[in-house]
Amino acid sequence: MASPVSPRGHLKEAEELALSLSEALSRGDGQEAGKLCEKLSQLSVPVSVSVNTQAYPQGSIRLKVGVEDAQSDNYIQVTVLVSSDMTIAQLKDKFSHDFGFVPSVQRWVIGKRLAQDHETLFSHGVRSDGDQVFLFILSAQAAHLTQQQHKLDQEQERMDGIVMQLFPRGTGGGGVEKTAPDNKQVPPPLPAKPNVLPKPQLGWTCSMCTLLNKPTRPGCEACGGDRPEDYQVPDIYKPDQQEILRIQQEQLATLQYEQAQQEERERNYRNLLATDDQSLFPNASEEECPICFSPLQPQEGIVLRECLHVFCRECLKGTIVNNRDAEVSCPENCDSKLLDREIQALLTEEEHQRFLEMRLSIAESRSEHSFHCQTPNCRGWCIYEDEVNEFLCELCEETNCILCRAIHEGMNCKDYQDDLRIRAENDEAAMKTKQMLDSLLQNGEAMKCPRCDIIVQKKDGCDWICCLMCKTEICWVTKQARWGPNGNGDISGGCGCRGNRQPCHPNCQNCH
Repeated sequence: MASPVSPRGHLKEAEELALSLSEALSRGDGQEAGKLCEKLSQLSVPVSVSVNTQAYPQGSIRLKVGVEDAQSDNYIQVTVLVSSDMTIAQLKDKFSHDFGFVPSVQRWVIGKRLAQDHETLFSHGVRSDGDQVFLFILSAQAAHLTQQQHKLDQEQERMDGIVMQLFPRGTGGGGVEKTAPDNKQVPPPLPAKPNVLPKPQLGWTCSMCTLLNKPTRPGCEACGGDRPEDYQVPDIYKPDQQEILRIQQEQLATLQYEQAQQEERERNYRNLLATDDQSLFPNASEEECPICFSPLQPQEGIVLRECLHVFCRECLKGTIVNNRDAEVSCPENCDSKLLDREIQALLTEEEHQRFLEMRLSIAESRSEHSFHCQTPNCRGWCIYEDEVNEFLCELCEETNCILCRAIHEGMNCKDYQDDLRIRAENDEAAMKTKQMLDSLLQNGEAMKCPRCDIIVQKKDGCDWICCLMCKTEICWVTKQARWGPNGNGDISGGCGCRGNRQPCHPNCQNCH
């Protein structure tokens, strides 16, 4: 039994059949081509059939390429020289060599269809100048491209360039080799050690589009990505003339920006000084009053300094006049208040005086320790402290006794209270004052001195008080003398506070 013939034994026959098939196809002899195809198929040898470069339209084509990536909304358009017989794989290699985008991150879209590597530009209708295609650049992460793989690809491209220089071969349009099917020549082997190595390129690789940028660029030239923060420009690197010009322009632009900022700050400061002297600040643009909805032309409205809300003059004035609080809030219900100088500028002198009087009245009514002058129709009042017993009114220049809540010039408190009891029988005013003092005694807001019997009050503070007349120290809680008959330190009598280390009363604040 004969042993099977190895496929390698049919290679010479297959080469002759392939050459004859190429000639038959070129002549258009379909019958002969069919016979040759049948014989080739019986040999089971891998065969490749391609169209000769000369069959395509000759000459270069100016192809418009719109480049876009996932980080930008717009695309950048570039123009490249190609030939219609160029495959998508060859186009990727060209863009990788010219612009630094490795083939693995390139996705070409022609005629709304994703082009495959084995397809030619001619098959996609690219045949004349001005035809347009789109290139979408993937990120390095999306393309699973590592820094190490990128360096290996760059090395391979450099080596391929060296081979092309040492062993030039026939090229089609676009600088990519095309071989005819009848060409039996085999390219020479790659030399082990080329004599001339390409000069290594300096720069930083963009993490988004993998483009190799010049060391001095602050951002990626293609996609605008940021330069790595830890990248340092090598000391040996010398920028070319174009880079030097760009750096100078950037420095000039930075200087101009800083100068413009400084001029704007100074201008704003001068405007602030000019407007600070104005009590009312007018609106600069057309506005609408939020209260009466009337249109306000520039300089017709008032801008509140605290919140910058704009109102017409009449509405702001009405807000102040109808206000019943010590402070006037912004009509827009924000937390801001009208300034005093804004209020004064909006009101007449009479209206402003009434507003100040109303504000004083509100402040007096809300103060816990306020005392109003007892002179009829006098507007003077004060806020007193615990140790103050007299109030000299600056308006009427009368001295008021805060304890007696009266003016008793020439009399002390005891003489005044004795005289008050006598006059209360016939004098209605004295009767009202006596009733007021009696009410203070009944409500516990006043007490009679245990020694001289005059009415004394505790205005505020601790439980220790002292009679103005006899100087007796009194315990406010027990209403008794603090010490015994022998005065200060006599614990034989008085309230007995702290005797046996006990307070004098459950309500004692332990402060005397």
